[in-house]
Amino acid sequence: MSRKKNLPLLENVTITDFAAEGKALARIDGMVIFVPFVVPGDVVDLQVIKKKHSYMEAKAVKFHQYSPWRVQPFCPHFSVCGGCKWQTLAYAKQLEYKQQQVVDALERIGKIEIPQVRPIMGGEHQQEYRNKLEFSFSNKRWLTEAEIAQEVRYDDMNAVGFHIPGAFDKVLDITECRLMGNLQNRVRNGLRRFAVQNGLSFFDLRAQTGLLRNLMFRTSNSGETMLLIQFHMEDAGQEQQAQAVLKYLDETYPEITTIVWVNNLKCNDTVGDLDLQVYKGQGFVYEMMEDLRFKVGPKSFYQTNNEQAYNLYKAVRDYCGLTGSELVYDLYTGTGTIANFVARQCRKVIGIEYVPEAIEDAKENALLNGIGNAEFHAGDMKDVLNDQFIADNGRPDVLITDPPRVGMHKDVVDVILKARPQRVVYVSCNPSTQARDVALMNELYRVVSIQPVDMFPHTQHIENVLLMELRDEPLTKD
Repeated sequence: MSRKKNLPLLENVTITDFAAEGKALARIDGMVIFVPFVVPGDVVDLQVIKKKHSYMEAKAVKFHQYSPWRVQPFCPHFSVCGGCKWQTLAYAKQLEYKQQQVVDALERIGKIEIPQVRPIMGGEHQQEYRNKLEFSFSNKRWLTEAEIAQEVRYDDMNAVGFHIPGAFDKVLDITECRLMGNLQNRVRNGLRRFAVQNGLSFFDLRAQTGLLRNLMFRTSNSGETMLLIQFHMEDAGQEQQAQAVLKYLDETYPEITTIVWVNNLKCNDTVGDLDLQVYKGQGFVYEMMEDLRFKVGPKSFYQTNNEQAYNLYKAVRDYCGLTGSELVYDLYTGTGTIANFVARQCRKVIGIEYVPEAIEDAKENALLNGIGNAEFHAGDMKDVLNDQFIADNGRPDVLITDPPRVGMHKDVVDVILKARPQRVVYVSCNPSTQARDVALMNELYRVVSIQPVDMFPHTQHIENVLLMELRDEPLTKD
């Protein structure tokens, strides 16, 4: 008999707080218990499913009392698909916890003195706020606990939806997603029906076979819609089937302004190194921000929440304090959105980014908007941004940095400290690594303002903008 059968049932436990990965937590006799899909204030019975020396993991099996902050989830797939884990928590309380997450990271991890944090910028729209979604095809549909309990044999195991966390080859069949407008629901459900009716094969991730592989939607605030579909074609018969799929999409959904496709025979769904084919339209869409236009293609990075991206970039521009005479560095510039957004308020902006294709997008967007004082460089940040680069291009007055979740390499931090810009504006999607990096700069820089922005309602993720200014005198160490 499995030892898991002997794991304890904990009764009348009060959930007290949130932890990493969107899970909530409780404490019993000094032991931390991580629990998904509950909210602080719930009183529950917990079935322990994993027990370690310093913590346990459990699931709620009975509710004795609901938290006053609990609300009804809006998604039919809540608690199964793995996303939007905070749907059952009132949005005002979500914002409170996210703001506290920023404070805790800076004070506990960074161990630095910080000013009062500005009130978090919440999103006006908490549903249908994303401009990009990706769905995977699979011939191994994930069965929910309710479906398994019915002991029904399912003849159709095809799915198009989201990968189940911890089960890389299983996909939950999504019938309705509220993260984007309804067109993606209509197209996804319609294409599934078309594929089943015509005997088209869904991808088998383990065997690496099957025609239909991946679907990516992108909408823009200019009213355009892009669809990228990945096929896995190994013979002429599958090529004919793929053309039938493209014809069906074009004729059935005229709202899609551009359709792009690719034959992906690799072991993963990334398309950055593949040649994409345009079936309909221009192969890209335009995003608008103030009087700027940004060309966004299938491979381009662009913030997935337009409304909150604008609020984020306004906060960055405000923190830069530009008068028109400054040299600005924009590290991890991506497609140059922030660089081009601030270019008209400074003398010159220099963007640096690892991905060459993104730099080409940045240059094209600068040209598109008539921006002549933006310059872009491609390469690994720790290799490009060095003493010689600063000697050749000038010492920045303002430095903007927007690194990936892992934060900045220490070599990059060291170069920033040597360059000593008057202001550093640090944009982060991970307060923990931001706090670590800010601590490394604390001797020379003081934090003067902090602005959290909620880019992803109903998730634990938070974006934070932080302004640092050069100290008049370096901070002496104890």
